[in-house]
Amino acid sequence: MEAELAALAAAGATALVQQMVTDGWGNVRDRVVALCSRGRDEEVVEGELEESRADLVAARDADDEDAENDVRASWRVRLRRTLRDDPETVAELRALLDELSPRATGPTALTVHNTVSGGASGVVVQGGTFNGGQTIGEPWRRT
Repeated sequence: MEAELAALAAAGATALVQQMVTDGWGNVRDRVVALCSRGRDEEVVEGELEESRADLVAARDADDEDAENDVRASWRVRLRRTLRDDPETVAELRALLDELSPRATGPTALTVHNTVSGGASGVVVQGGTFNGGQTIGEPWRRT
């Protein structure tokens, strides 16, 4: 179970850091405040999040990957502790991550099976649209 919490906390921290620099930050911040503030002052947690966001923006402006990783690591530890101390937060964090994950808009995999029969030899071309003018080898002549 500890490995599962560690993986969930890492995913949560990564998503949190990604969201800190997006237009949707306010909504995500409020959700994380609710998640992490149990038994604590919400304004303190919100202040910590905003401080982390300022650190992240400064790190990105300075192209300081180590500082960006530090922000992520601090929230990974924080989320892991929260998940361990309050098992109800596991479902809440999973729900938040599901909402932040991009939705698939169509099939994620497509399988195509082609069969060439009838004694064909030479090149076989598959395509969606041909506008004419394609010649492979000698042009075909009707006899």
